[in-house]
Amino acid sequence: MELLEGIGTRKSFRAFKSTSVPEEVMRSILEAARKSPSYTNTQPWEVAVVSGKKKEELSKILHGLAKSGTAPNPDLPLPTTWPPELEKRAREHRMKRLQFLGIDINDERQREKSRLLNFEFYGAPCVLFTFMDSTLTAWSIFDMGIFAQSIILAAHSFGVGSCLQAMLAIYPDVVREFLGIPKTKRLILGISMGYPNLKARVNAYQSERVDLDNFTKWYT
Repeated sequence: MELLEGIGTRKSFRAFKSTSVPEEVMRSILEAARKSPSYTNTQPWEVAVVSGKKKEELSKILHGLAKSGTAPNPDLPLPTTWPPELEKRAREHRMKRLQFLGIDINDERQREKSRLLNFEFYGAPCVLFTFMDSTLTAWSIFDMGIFAQSIILAAHSFGVGSCLQAMLAIYPDVVREFLGIPKTKRLILGISMGYPNLKARVNAYQSERVDLDNFTKWYT
């Protein structure tokens, strides 16, 4: 797949086939991602690849916490406010996706059911958790974002779909304990990965992007 085509056609998937992603494919994806640039070549990323029985066990734990209303305690605090224009984009995106799926915005039960799918990894056969040392600064978080982008683009080139999920990082202590990860490692993000179920309606939804001139100024 040509690079620009890959960037232009990549999207988030929220329904997957049960077919496992071969280990050699996952290794190839991570081999590509390890070439990502980082501040002074520090390469701060660490990855846990979870599948099979371990994935099912962790899903059950996280789903139970979320369903019971256990308060989140993410290592990276979730945003509570946005600049007005960004808040408008986020609100419109939520509304359009719910409407596309036929979910009434006022139906709390339906919205909660949709939220809990996060912790089922949307049915993906594999999930990645990315970590970095807790002593690192925002520069390394920036690097982690680049690394995550490399993962999902490389996956796309192999026909493997993905979904970046901040929700999978809201119970970091539980994830660390389950995986035997030291408390000194900060959980940044979860990425559900697998072969997309293209028959699922949710995967037909396409989020919008602002025009180039909306975020670019030219100086000559």
